Amino acid sequence: MEASVERLVFVREDEFTIARMTAEGGPGFIAAGRALAGVQPGETLRLTGEWGEHPRHGRRFTVTACERVAPATVPAIRAYLGSGLIRGIGPRLAHAIVGHFGESTLHVIDTDPERLREVINIGPGRQAQIVQAWLEQKSIAALMLVLQGFGLSPLLAAKIYQVYGERSADVLATDPYQLIGQVRGIAFGIADRIALRSGVPERSPQRIKAAIVDRLESAGVRAGHCFLPLTALLAETAELIDQDRALIRGSLDALTAERRVVVEALSGQSVVYLKEQHSREVALAAQLTRLLRAKSTLLGRAYEEDEQLHDDQRAAMTLALTCTVSILTGGPGCGKSHTVRAIAAAVRAMGGTVTLTAPTGKAAKRLSELTGLPAMTVHRMLARAEPDDSPDLFSELSPTQADLIVVDEASMLDLHLATRLLAAVPTGSHLLLVGDSDQLPSIGPGNVLADLLNVEEIARVRLTHVFRQAAGSGIIQAAHRIRAGELPALPGRGGFWFEEVGDPGKVAERVIHLATVAIPRKQNVSPDKVQVLCPMRKGTTGTLEIGRTIQDRLNPARDEIPEHWSGASVFRPGDRVMPIRNNYDKNVFNGETATVAAVLPQDRLIRLTTDDGRSVDYGFDELDDLTHCYAISVHRAQGSEYPFVVAPLVNEAGGVMLRRRLLYTLVTRARSWVVLVGQREALHLAVRQLGSRRNTGLTRRLQT
Repeated sequence: MEASVERLVFVREDEFTIARMTAEGGPGFIAAGRALAGVQPGETLRLTGEWGEHPRHGRRFTVTACERVAPATVPAIRAYLGSGLIRGIGPRLAHAIVGHFGESTLHVIDTDPERLREVINIGPGRQAQIVQAWLEQKSIAALMLVLQGFGLSPLLAAKIYQVYGERSADVLATDPYQLIGQVRGIAFGIADRIALRSGVPERSPQRIKAAIVDRLESAGVRAGHCFLPLTALLAETAELIDQDRALIRGSLDALTAERRVVVEALSGQSVVYLKEQHSREVALAAQLTRLLRAKSTLLGRAYEEDEQLHDDQRAAMTLALTCTVSILTGGPGCGKSHTVRAIAAAVRAMGGTVTLTAPTGKAAKRLSELTGLPAMTVHRMLARAEPDDSPDLFSELSPTQADLIVVDEASMLDLHLATRLLAAVPTGSHLLLVGDSDQLPSIGPGNVLADLLNVEEIARVRLTHVFRQAAGSGIIQAAHRIRAGELPALPGRGGFWFEEVGDPGKVAERVIHLATVAIPRKQNVSPDKVQVLCPMRKGTTGTLEIGRTIQDRLNPARDEIPEHWSGASVFRPGDRVMPIRNNYDKNVFNGETATVAAVLPQDRLIRLTTDDGRSVDYGFDELDDLTHCYAISVHRAQGSEYPFVVAPLVNEAGGVMLRRRLLYTLVTRARSWVVLVGQREALHLAVRQLGSRRNTGLTRRLQT
């Protein structure tokens, strides 16, 4: 039968989709199935399947096959154009266009679009916008058919078109391997399936090179490695494509000659870098060497020590004011922020200038609150350091021109950001890196803070004295025990609590109840003061499942309020979201948070209000760059602090994510209360397991 999509009800991660449909002249009904993946409200579909009964939805049509067709009736055409599928046409304009052209509307748009100007409120600009959006939709629909022929998800079509536009079909036909890393959701496996079914030979150099690069890129994304040992790279690539290692080695030599990878001797073994990772690591070592050897701009100036500082805090102040590069590290409650405030005050008293910065917006805001001084993100500092074209002689100095630059939460610095940061620090300025070396390393490749702590020539102080006002905190007590490899006192006290629940399904239910009902009621706060942190992304206790359930309870769908599904995520006004990629054009950065102010189907965008009050638009084709905040990973929470934290702790997937650093980072994100819910054996495992080391060469480069 043929039916039109009214709205999406639910989309699962495996693309199983539930939609409300209407057939011509009939009542609305529910249709469900993976064959509906990628359908949008307003589309007309030819469905194959069978009727059945569902315990929750009642009579339901289970779809086994789905084909998109052009809407033929006036109501269907009006619904199609008014759904927001064609950018520039909203419900009111759709009514006017269809009222003018009737059943010929789509034929006019397709073959004689100049006639659109016959409709009131459509000028040359609006007409061009409508035609462009119409052509995009046709191209994406054609791409969907091509992808379905390869047995791939039609959801990839819009993502491919966003990157390659009208060249998309040619790229799929001639070099699908270039999709890897360019199109979100396409890794080697998908590109390889397209290539092999298109006739690319299994032993093709193009294929083998793509596999080698994929293994190196995957090592950076999956484990934060900057390189792979040669033997490991050859083994992983051979396993991926089932080819002889000698053949792979030949393609690796070709990649080396093309300067796409670098093979280097390290600690008695050959290792392989992607060229950009090698260049960054070499550049970072060179910038550090430049700063370490520089003559200080502060040296020789008199300063007064803060008598209230502990001995190790005074030692940190001395190093920060006399060494051009120094590190201040230590656990919670040891006074890192107070020490930074004292150091900054001393520099300003000496007539110097200070810039405080951190990798994320929340970390910068927290640094400012703790020190009482203004702070900014590293990204904003670097953006303000870029020269502009204005000849304003009275403009403020760049924040990188300070005598002292303090970088808090330095464990979050990956290789790329650290390289850009240090390149912007002037010779002679002092750089103070502040962080907890026992926290998780950066999301991106590298382990910068830990690598620098392994270089004896770099001055450092580790604060170990826990101050009395912090010593009574159950959170801080638990954190220090976890850092030492000891189990916290159970079930807990003074802000730390462990609630034992054996069944993973019940763990999720309990976490959701605590976050949405129990803690807000007991503490008399709104649910947005409670943050759920999850070790895993998938599974019953992962961010996806728990986050979606919390969203449906706190911000459910409402018929009169527009919403938009992007893959398995739905965006509604009022949702709290977080960019997961830096976007310099929008001036938003990874880790900042914002609220969805509006969903605008006719413009095919959502409008955000950032925490600092700015309005930012994201197109429907850009929503992969956002994640919801209802439940986030521990990695995403780094640099942030929340009044109340709730976290599931279960031994799913063999406990692969349960590591001491992860648990330590999780616990230290809470200001007042942290509640861990789950299995006692999972807690034991997390305390016991240290995790693997990252492959980096920065320490060796600095030592040599």
